[in-house]
Amino acid sequence: MKMRMTQLKTIADIQTGPFGSQLHKEDYVETGTPIVTVEHLGNRVFTEQNLPRVSDSDKARLIKYTLSTGDIVFSRVGSVDRCSYVDKSHDGWMFSGRCLRVRPTELVDSLYLYYYFCLEETKQFVRNIAVGATMPSINTKLLGEVEIALPDLNNQKRIAAVLSSLDDKIENNQKLNDNLQQQAMALYAEMFLNSSDNNVTSGTLSDIAAITMGQSPSGSSYNEDGVGEVFYQGRAEFGFRFPKRRLFTTEPKRMAETGDVLLSVRAPVGDLNVAYERCCIGRGLGAIHSKTGHSSFVLYTMFALRSQLDVFNGEGTVFGSINRDALNAIPIDIPPVTEIDQFEAVAHPIDELIRANYEENCRLEAIRDSLLPKLMSGEIDVSAVNL
Repeated sequence: MKMRMTQLKTIADIQTGPFGSQLHKEDYVETGTPIVTVEHLGNRVFTEQNLPRVSDSDKARLIKYTLSTGDIVFSRVGSVDRCSYVDKSHDGWMFSGRCLRVRPTELVDSLYLYYYFCLEETKQFVRNIAVGATMPSINTKLLGEVEIALPDLNNQKRIAAVLSSLDDKIENNQKLNDNLQQQAMALYAEMFLNSSDNNVTSGTLSDIAAITMGQSPSGSSYNEDGVGEVFYQGRAEFGFRFPKRRLFTTEPKRMAETGDVLLSVRAPVGDLNVAYERCCIGRGLGAIHSKTGHSSFVLYTMFALRSQLDVFNGEGTVFGSINRDALNAIPIDIPPVTEIDQFEAVAHPIDELIRANYEENCRLEAIRDSLLPKLMSGEIDVSAVNL
């Protein structure tokens, strides 16, 4: 496959987000246009949790920072190799001053360009050109000088189509999992939160769950080579339901079992995931294990306790934290075992389906990541792929 090399600035317009003097945190509103910042980047489409919003008047004032379908949004500071693609559902959103917007011209397929920046060698190049030791950053000039390998436009579109077909399935599974979780949570609310049934017992979290607080192993035992036990220090690796493997430790201390609820116990308190496998947990996490095998009931109880856990954000000397005694003492209403069994009979298969969809996504991501460099380099002839 014939390639030509060109700099990004010759095939795209690059725009820095609004400076802090143009838009302050206190300008954010409850209802308005979402504004994307660094934490929402990293997948093909934006994550939509904790989105700040701007008013119509601020959007009009900052109109040049609006996003259009086909734009690519990059992190300007910190994780400078992270980017996301703007699809139709996010057209008209805005981007923050911590981001850069790349708007491709007709010379390049915008999805191809997004996937080019997903290549590990491109990510590494962007990390290398970033300036600043403690907080890496890039600017329009640095990003504009990144060299892009371009096949002809037709092959660009074919490469993007192959990779997009995998990402489409991944995103559909993610939407399905989100819907499944909402269904299980709605059932929990109907049975236990909104019910007029007075046949409940007042208790504490310690009555239904055993709590293990994390303890960090020696830093010298950490590795990314798969040696030892999977290790999570805190919420940094949290995903929608399960954390993403990154670190391992050869000196594990406190362990969580498969299916335990992983709770962020430090800044911020209350974020949740589920242990996909037996794993070591560091001081930023606690593991909540059902005493009676009702893992789904315990999980959705923890979701329901979010507002009570949020109280602990802001307590502590430096930032929010919660200890084992405070966790054990959180008050809850405990329904009869027969009702918990009824909930578990419906919710547990839902949670197993969420797990199965997650496992399929892991396989699809592995296929996509394996194909990506081979398609981009021409090692796999994209014209031979039947779309």
